[in-house]
Amino acid sequence: MQNIHTLFCLKIHCQLQRASCLDKLGDQTAMITAILQSRLARTSFDKNRFVLKFLEISSMECEAEMVTPLVTNPGHVCITDKYLYFQPLNGYPKSVVTINLSDIRRIYKRRHMLMPVGLEVFCTEDDLCSDIYLKFYNAIDRDGLYYYIAAYIENHVTEQTADSYMLQWQMGHISNYQYLLHLNNLADRSCNDLSQYPVFPWVIADYTSSELDLSIPESYRDLSKPIGALKMERLERLLKRYNEMPEPKFIYGSHYSSPGYVLFYLVRVAPEYMLCIQNGKFDHADRMFNSISETWRNCLEGVTDFKELIPEFYGDDCGFLLNTMHLDLGKRQGGKLVNDVDLPPWASDPKDFLKKNRQALESQYVSDNLHKWINLIFGCKQRGSEAVAAHNVFHPVTYEGEVDLNSIEDPDQKIAVLTQILEFGQTPKQLFTKPHPKRIFTNSKCVSRSSSKNLSFAESTASFSEESFEDLTEESKFLAWGNITKLQTESSHKIHKESVTGIAVSTDGSSVFTTSQDSTLKMFSLSEKSLQRSISFSNMALSSCVVLPGDTTVICSSWDNNVYFYSVAFGRRQDTLMGHDDAVSKIHWCNNRLYTASWDSTVKVWNCVPDNVCATKRNDFELLAELENDAGVNTVNVSSDGSFLLSGTKEGTLSIWDIETATVLHQVPSHIGTVYDASFSPDSRHVLSTGKDGCLKVIDVQTGMLISSLDSGEVQRCFCWNGHTVLSGNGSGELLVWDLLGGRVKERVPGHSDAVTCIWMNESCNTIITGGTDRQILFWKVHY
Repeated sequence: MQNIHTLFCLKIHCQLQRASCLDKLGDQTAMITAILQSRLARTSFDKNRFVLKFLEISSMECEAEMVTPLVTNPGHVCITDKYLYFQPLNGYPKSVVTINLSDIRRIYKRRHMLMPVGLEVFCTEDDLCSDIYLKFYNAIDRDGLYYYIAAYIENHVTEQTADSYMLQWQMGHISNYQYLLHLNNLADRSCNDLSQYPVFPWVIADYTSSELDLSIPESYRDLSKPIGALKMERLERLLKRYNEMPEPKFIYGSHYSSPGYVLFYLVRVAPEYMLCIQNGKFDHADRMFNSISETWRNCLEGVTDFKELIPEFYGDDCGFLLNTMHLDLGKRQGGKLVNDVDLPPWASDPKDFLKKNRQALESQYVSDNLHKWINLIFGCKQRGSEAVAAHNVFHPVTYEGEVDLNSIEDPDQKIAVLTQILEFGQTPKQLFTKPHPKRIFTNSKCVSRSSSKNLSFAESTASFSEESFEDLTEESKFLAWGNITKLQTESSHKIHKESVTGIAVSTDGSSVFTTSQDSTLKMFSLSEKSLQRSISFSNMALSSCVVLPGDTTVICSSWDNNVYFYSVAFGRRQDTLMGHDDAVSKIHWCNNRLYTASWDSTVKVWNCVPDNVCATKRNDFELLAELENDAGVNTVNVSSDGSFLLSGTKEGTLSIWDIETATVLHQVPSHIGTVYDASFSPDSRHVLSTGKDGCLKVIDVQTGMLISSLDSGEVQRCFCWNGHTVLSGNGSGELLVWDLLGGRVKERVPGHSDAVTCIWMNESCNTIITGGTDRQILFWKVHY
């Protein structure tokens, strides 16, 4: 048996020897590929390697290669209902790699060797390195395995997108380091692929001071510029060459990330990789990674050096800075041996250097400016005219899609082009096409990891007593939202003959006003739990209502194109505003101004002082602005400070307006079909909307960028939210509690027998009233 195995190895060795003697590189590659495919075809996955033996059901088996830096290992992939297996042909690094499907937390499709055939699997949330990186021989096998794993973990883990990570980062729920790590993963960067290694920014600019002051901007690099544009003298020389260059033009002849640059940093911990790409020798001693300050200076001034950093500079392992293997890395000019990396004066040792580097990355300055660097590397300034304006133009071969390998027929030429691309460096996949919004919170103000349900009521009230009243209200809101999944109905009342369309509550909380498609305004007493009044203004549906300050006047909008003012004190209609040419769909009140939205495609802003409205005489309403939309407006909302207005149309467009100038800031085609509800977050930084398509969309007010989209699979007609948790009403009568940051439904609470159409929440966020097409209003309480 041993002789047979020896003969087989000799046969393979002879075949490889013949391949290496061929003149052309393309012919060599073709023959080696044929040898490999032949051996793979004659073998299959050994099912005796199953962990649970006969209890596992094999779902898919195919040929693939396990990717590690500079080496790919061919073998067989097998996935069962319990485990993912990879069995390498050569039994290295072990006979079978086994991954429990229930342990998988993240999976990413990868572009490997410029082709969509890679798949990387992580069993942890934030680790830099994956558990396995597989390269398949065709995209069909890759996609088949991806969707099988995705379907398995669907109930365990929510797939995260760049938009969802952006929202988490903006709200301070993940650190700058975590966010950059996730963006690199989403942009096809992997520690197993040196040609697409994760890229991190230089953030510190001071490597000469004895003390590092992270409180002053001068200590930091300008994150709005690429490395090559930080030094004006060098940039001017580069731009002169660029302007004289024929098409295709580029400013920088080398990239900010390439296998050579990665191994420049990692030579002390991965010397074998450096020796591999350097033909068995280390680089010249003076060109090695000798000093942090020298490397930074060369990145600022060197003719061809524009490299950024790698994530290890912000991690915990300082091994890459130390020559613990006692490698002979040569002598520099002057006779000094290359040993450990020289640190800046302000770092006492390598651990201190990494600690301060990480502190700088998480600093307020970097948090305020990191989005500018993201625009350059992953965003809108990566390509096109904005890249030119930002002096961020690299050689065309570094960009995805710029080279069509399939159009190159000559095998030798194709391999040469591919080698050039892989060794020169690759620009990450573009994740954002609009300007990236700024961060809102450096550290989250809410306890995201430990829920407020862990606090006892006594503990929470004791801590509240030391705060101001405003802080007490905020803490009360936080406590209520932390327990929003514990909603319970207190009572239900069928007071209308058709769907409830609007809910408003008096300031003192004694009276609830509701409108309905039955054309009536109802006044319901909370204390007596009984209907007090029923008012009809016309024979057409009423669409919404608000109670004005002072609780003496209620305003209602109607499908008959009018807005009606009802005097609670006098018990009659006081005034009518005939302001539109079609149904008034929604009204909003803020800072003595009335905002009316209509199916006539306009939103109108009226000056309307409560004292005058409450008087017995008829009123004059001053039209301050008329905002034209492209379609009938179905909903309107105003930011808490009265600066911005939000309108949503029947055709799915969301518009954000500057109220002072009456100009549109952003128009976002957000939904397919009608926008049902939309509102600003409490800090007015984001907008949330729901539509006929069943999606929840989050938009950044500053940039107009759509930063999160969740498909609920069912229509959500109305909602309340606190910026990251949403309470919505669906078409089946349930209230759904959404975790926007996690991208999932946390709780479904049964309520109405039909669709929930409107929702009201008190200031403390612990009392909710809902109305539905079942003609009922339901009263809810948050129980702690």
